[in-house]
Amino acid sequence: SLSLVLSGRGFAFRRKQKIQRQYRKLLKKRRQVHSQQDNQFTDTYPEHLKHLYLAEEEKLKKRRRTPDDSVSSEEKLNKAADGCGVYGYVCLMIITVSRTCTFSSRPVVTQEKFKNKTSNQKAKEEYEKIKAEHARRKEEAEKRKQQREEAQRLYKQKKMEAYKMLSKKTKKGQPNLNLQVELLLQKIQQNT
Repeated sequence: SLSLVLSGRGFAFRRKQKIQRQYRKLLKKRRQVHSQQDNQFTDTYPEHLKHLYLAEEEKLKKRRRTPDDSVSSEEKLNKAADGCGVYGYVCLMIITVSRTCTFSSRPVVTQEKFKNKTSNQKAKEEYEKIKAEHARRKEEAEKRKQQREEAQRLYKQKKMEAYKMLSKKTKKGQPNLNLQVELLLQKIQQNT
């Protein structure tokens, strides 16, 4: 390999090494993701449901296993690189990277689709919130206005009744003190 590098044809070899490093990095990340997923299953299950959790854990472990797990990744890399040349090796890398990327990022993409909204959707939601708030405030103002009008009407009615009682006169034109005393008695009874 050193003679190739010295003779000026080492670019393919360096490219091969770079791709191998990237592939190893990717495998390492993938292993870390799996270990994090394995950590989800802890021994803190409730006793009556423990068998269900363990069955689910087994199902997920089986789903993660691939049929090629028996052959190590290093052997795969070397076989692919030796048999097909650099271009075959690059194709193999692209395929494996796309598989692993789609496997690991598929749920994330779907979650982001639902999380992220367009500016138009956000504006519509904001508009709907403001509209609902305005409608609620308008309703409250209308209720307060009706209550105020009702209170004013009752107040005027009582005032009119009191005025009529107080303005009654005797035959000689004198104020009727009996009605005034009655009115005072009513007020006292209402207050107690």
